[in-house]
Amino acid sequence: MKINEYYRDTANLNLNGSIVALIPAVMIVAGNLSIIRNNEIMLLTIPFLIYSFVCFQFYLYRRRQSISIKRSIGKSEVSTKSLFEARHLLVLYLNTGSPRLQFYLPNGHMAGMMKRYRGKGIKRLSASKIYGLYNVDNQAIGYYKVTGRKIIKIEVFNHKRQYLGSFERRKQDWRNSKKELRDANGRYIGAVEGAAVFMDERVINSNYLQEGRLRRGWMPIEWSPLFPEPNTPVLTLEEFLSEHDKLHRMSFLINEYFIER
Repeated sequence: MKINEYYRDTANLNLNGSIVALIPAVMIVAGNLSIIRNNEIMLLTIPFLIYSFVCFQFYLYRRRQSISIKRSIGKSEVSTKSLFEARHLLVLYLNTGSPRLQFYLPNGHMAGMMKRYRGKGIKRLSASKIYGLYNVDNQAIGYYKVTGRKIIKIEVFNHKRQYLGSFERRKQDWRNSKKELRDANGRYIGAVEGAAVFMDERVINSNYLQEGRLRRGWMPIEWSPLFPEPNTPVLTLEEFLSEHDKLHRMSFLINEYFIER
């Protein structure tokens, strides 16, 4: 999958919204003409018509972006880097009936995704909200088990269902939270610190050295032909981290996109 397909999918979502908004407008018109016959009732259709028009304009905008990106991506080199081999990943959230977080390489090719896991046969992960990390071939390479309310705990498992550690979020007040990373033995190994107003989440270890970062508004301008939104979030993971470490550190994305949103 390539980035132009993401913009095509978002265009289709807006088209669906435009069509759905017309349904109540048509029902109001039909009911008024056949039964009520009151001209003032027709005013109720205005909000639906406006919403439908706005959605359709977004559809056209996203569709043009998809076509433009498809032309540009044909000139880019195909990368063989996997999800864990790339230092920078562009993060896009697709809010459908089954929301998912998609990761793209700077050349526009998809590297993987996060989405709700609905498989069977994992006894230790059963009866919980579970998310999976998938590679470009849609193979699960990690799992995240979410539990708790006041204290959110996200347990991390590799593709063999081996427990690697956890991410924990504790509310300190209505505005601030304490976010910590712990290893498989429960020992503190790092934290996630971020800005309250804009997206800039930093993953730091116990020595206060940065291991990862999620930033909005940092995207290099040379990526813009394939990623026209300058505020596309960029995830950076340090190269010295192992695959298991990266899988563990990425657990904060579950909290960022699927819990706090």
